[in-house]
Amino acid sequence: MTKLSGKTALVTGASRGMGRASALALARMGAQVLVHYSSGVKEAEAVVAEIRKAGGRADAIAADLSAPDGAHKLAKQVRAVVGDRLDILIANAGISKSATIEATTVEDFDRLFAVNVRAPFFLVQQLLPIMGKDSSVVLLSSLAARAAIGTLSAYAATKGAIDTLMKHFAAVLGERGIRVNAVAPGVVATDMSPFTKTDVGRDFTLGIQALKRLAQPDDIGGVVAFLASDDARWISGDTIHVDGGSKL
Repeated sequence: MTKLSGKTALVTGASRGMGRASALALARMGAQVLVHYSSGVKEAEAVVAEIRKAGGRADAIAADLSAPDGAHKLAKQVRAVVGDRLDILIANAGISKSATIEATTVEDFDRLFAVNVRAPFFLVQQLLPIMGKDSSVVLLSSLAARAAIGTLSAYAATKGAIDTLMKHFAAVLGERGIRVNAVAPGVVATDMSPFTKTDVGRDFTLGIQALKRLAQPDDIGGVVAFLASDDARWISGDTIHVDGGSKL
């Protein structure tokens, strides 16, 4: 499938989980993919190798998005590789922290917002000069933004902020022909959801999933790649909810 042939794409946090699945899905559709990672160099290189083995184009680039200048440094690297044109930005990188309100520290809170909110905002800002008509931005939100889920209040607040940013970005960038959407997964079987590996956690998760199955990273990667393609040119300013592999 070559729907994205000739397109360039950046996927943050692409060394594992949903980011990895998104990078592979975009590559299968023909895009040249920049695989961003923070510390998982071997994992990122494995993603690049898999894409190249299949005949695609990919490069791994590293940046610490928790740092104040992390997004700026990443944008500089992106421009060094793709030049003056980036067609697709998938702001997937994120961190989670499960803690009660009482146990959440200032450091926890600040790091969550730095990686999950500040980094996507400034990455969009820094890459706008090389994005143009028909470019696409996809932000990763979460079911947690709209539901009270256990001890994830600070994390959930970051995803609520992502939903708000998506609406503002869509309103402003839509005038330039740039589509902006968010994908809000339910519980997905990644290393950020270790409770799904226990019997109790898995039973609870299956009880709230629409399809009564645990969502996989490829489910999310497929939705992300679709939103980045021209097939989704009519969708902008929406949060696409994905639960158990089904669009809600």
